[in-house]
Amino acid sequence: LVLELNQVIIPTYGTVLDQQNLHTPEWADFDDKPDSLFFSDGKRRIDFVLVYEDESKKMTRKRSDRKKQKRKRQVYESNLINNGLQLEATRSVLDEKLIFVKVHAPWEVLCTYAEVMHIKLPLQPSDLKTRDSAFNWFSRLFRVDENIIKPEQEFFTAPFQKEHLSNFYIQDKDTFFNPATRSRIVHFILSRVEYATKNNVKKFGINKLLDTGIYKAAFPLHDSSFRHLSTDPDCPSERYLLYREWAHPKNIFKLQPLDFIRRYYGEKIGIYFAWLGFYTNMLIVAAVVGVGCFLYGCLTKDNCTWSQEVCDPSIGGNIIMCPQCDKVCTYWNLTITCESSKKLCMFDSFGTLVFAVFMGIWVTLFLEFWKRRQAELEYEWDTVEYLEQEEQVRPEYEARCTHVVVNEITRQEEHVPYTACGKCVRMTFCTSAVFFWILLIIASVIGIIVYRLSVFLVFSATLSQHINRTEALRKYLTPQTATSVTASLISFIVIMVLNVIYEKVAILITDFELPRTQTDYENSLTTKMFLFQFVNYYSSCFYIAFFKGKFVGYPGNPVYWLGKYRNEECDPGGCLLELTTQLAIIVGGKAIWNNIQEVLLPWVKNLIGRYCAAARSEKVVPRWEQDYHLQPIGKLGLFYEYLEMVIQFGFVTLFVASFPLAPLLALINNMLEIRLDAWKLTTQFRRMVPQKAQDIGAWQPIMQGIAILAVVTNAMIIAFTSDMIPRLVYYWSFSVPPYGSHSSHTMKGYINSTLSVFNISDFKNASKPFSPWFGNQTTCRYRDLRYPPGHQHQYEHNIYYWHVIAAKLAFIIVMEHVIYFVKFIISYVIPDVSQQTKSKVKREKYLTQKLLHENDLKVVKKTMGKIAAKIIKGVDSTF
Repeated sequence: LVLELNQVIIPTYGTVLDQQNLHTPEWADFDDKPDSLFFSDGKRRIDFVLVYEDESKKMTRKRSDRKKQKRKRQVYESNLINNGLQLEATRSVLDEKLIFVKVHAPWEVLCTYAEVMHIKLPLQPSDLKTRDSAFNWFSRLFRVDENIIKPEQEFFTAPFQKEHLSNFYIQDKDTFFNPATRSRIVHFILSRVEYATKNNVKKFGINKLLDTGIYKAAFPLHDSSFRHLSTDPDCPSERYLLYREWAHPKNIFKLQPLDFIRRYYGEKIGIYFAWLGFYTNMLIVAAVVGVGCFLYGCLTKDNCTWSQEVCDPSIGGNIIMCPQCDKVCTYWNLTITCESSKKLCMFDSFGTLVFAVFMGIWVTLFLEFWKRRQAELEYEWDTVEYLEQEEQVRPEYEARCTHVVVNEITRQEEHVPYTACGKCVRMTFCTSAVFFWILLIIASVIGIIVYRLSVFLVFSATLSQHINRTEALRKYLTPQTATSVTASLISFIVIMVLNVIYEKVAILITDFELPRTQTDYENSLTTKMFLFQFVNYYSSCFYIAFFKGKFVGYPGNPVYWLGKYRNEECDPGGCLLELTTQLAIIVGGKAIWNNIQEVLLPWVKNLIGRYCAAARSEKVVPRWEQDYHLQPIGKLGLFYEYLEMVIQFGFVTLFVASFPLAPLLALINNMLEIRLDAWKLTTQFRRMVPQKAQDIGAWQPIMQGIAILAVVTNAMIIAFTSDMIPRLVYYWSFSVPPYGSHSSHTMKGYINSTLSVFNISDFKNASKPFSPWFGNQTTCRYRDLRYPPGHQHQYEHNIYYWHVIAAKLAFIIVMEHVIYFVKFIISYVIPDVSQQTKSKVKREKYLTQKLLHENDLKVVKKTMGKIAAKIIKGVDSTF
């Protein structure tokens, strides 16, 4: 590949020519054909468009700066022409300052660079028959009408070679390279053409020219308007068909035309929508089971004995709870948690355990079946050997290749951007920077925790709770609820603000790291951003699930955090309901925020742009100018869409034991997300440069890591966050003799047995409440399993506590090992590539090699035949 780049690309950089030797684009006026995709001659197709502001009409820069910019642009365009590209310039219809440079790649240029880029192209129509699945008749109901979007013809393909041109299936030179491939080839050239040399360092590439403002935009054209068919009868109007049959909301229950999406936008966009659609389909099963478990909780909540005891005036009404903070907090009646205990019964039920086990298996099935689906797409879209053959070195990497090293395998000299020592320094700096920012996120989380601890005191004093009366509002607005909701909202705001900062930091770190290929760059950036987002989004949930209320001591000897703040306590029913609240706020708020950011803002910007353009002129506007006024897609492309979905995948799997409705909400969101992303791409954004992609990149191992972690988190949520294990231990061991007094296994008396007794005379002065004590009782209750005052081991953990701890640890070990064993079996039984796909790949390789070999033999035979004929003719003439 390096030799090819040296032979083909580097000579095409050209030199910085004298002014009189510069080649300039042809100039042409707009021909009043708004849907035309061709130069003014109507023959040469527009493969790319460059937009710049006429330097002579710029008023914002110094004259010397404008001259330098103009010089760089002229040199760049001249070198493009030297590369064989054809340029045509046209002044804007709406703004005379703007000039559009249309780029066309002739046949020879396309063939040359298709060989350099190892692009696979058709050899002959495929003779492999596709087997219809058993559910084909059912899926046909949800497919796009084949009369509207016709299925693509299947071909056997091979990397293009000019010397074997006759072997390829060329019926028409104008259509042999489809528009997506043409745009990709032209963008490859644009990214590597020189425009200046400074201190013997070449400056090149359209990206740098865009960053410095020399060009305002560079993009391939949409083929038509999304509102109506093109007026050009030869134009297929693929954008219009995509909008009507894919992006329009009416298609929300239809399957996506993935092959058509891939043909128009390229494999990278296609693989994203294929993955998102597959994930959404798999969520249907998870959502059905989750709703079933939730309904089971709703139906059995009236039989929830421990909740009935909390709400019973004769039981919960006689239980006085100890203050949950120092001095300002008051004694309170257990019955004020009646409403929250009823809600908790819906989520903290046996159905939750079943659902947690199911989701551990579901996530494995999802990942394994996706691997199979991905392998099918790799074959169908000719990306099986993409990374080994086609992917090119990033221009930014090439520009820094100033050090010479000897390749250990070939023993030839190679140019690299840094030495081994330099690489170690870069990696050390980048790793340190990543950990520093992760620690900064943890610091922000600690700030939220300090807020929770501080504001609880305020709410406890403001929302004073008296044991002798209960207002209607006080049933719902307890200090715990107020603290939880406000902290969740503040946490959500902090998360969104930090996201903006960390995005820029991650990009800077990855740019400094200087990955070799675009795939390496995206994988490195993906890993960094996900680490940031993982800590940012999930840290508050981990705190509530596994730390809050776990290390609080008891009223006479509370544990203080940072030596000042008393640790938070959970409600008598546990922290599970608070975790559910946190998840609902973050997941719901995140979905709303992302949709506003991704859809509403581009729509408003385009609306303002169209309004301003309409106010200026009623003229007919060409296709390239219409596309210019759309929003640019951004350098990271679909990175944020992947990140959004994988973060959601984490919420659906990591904490699903606390919120069984999460898959249903994710399903509804994703059904909308597919159409919103499609609508956004087809209507609000310029056409992306089509890019190849073999798979979903680093997101696959990230999801596998989440799947492994999800088993642990859900087991620990059930064991330590919910009260399922203490209830089971009480039911089977402590409700009957020798520990209990009931004659049969029952849940009666559970609340009384799980609330320890504290003598109010044992309060320390630092934590003794200001509020007076009501009644004649000398004790209060608190959530823990400790011996009562007067016992020889008073305030130490009792036998019930150690039984519960043993049961929790046993449950975690058993649940983890069972699910991991099932996951292993599933992974072993389901191969990553189906036998049918393997056969297709082998068949294509065999036929491709056979075809190329036979054609080579024909050429050799033909050549040898001519040579033999000449020899025989020569021999005959001598006689």
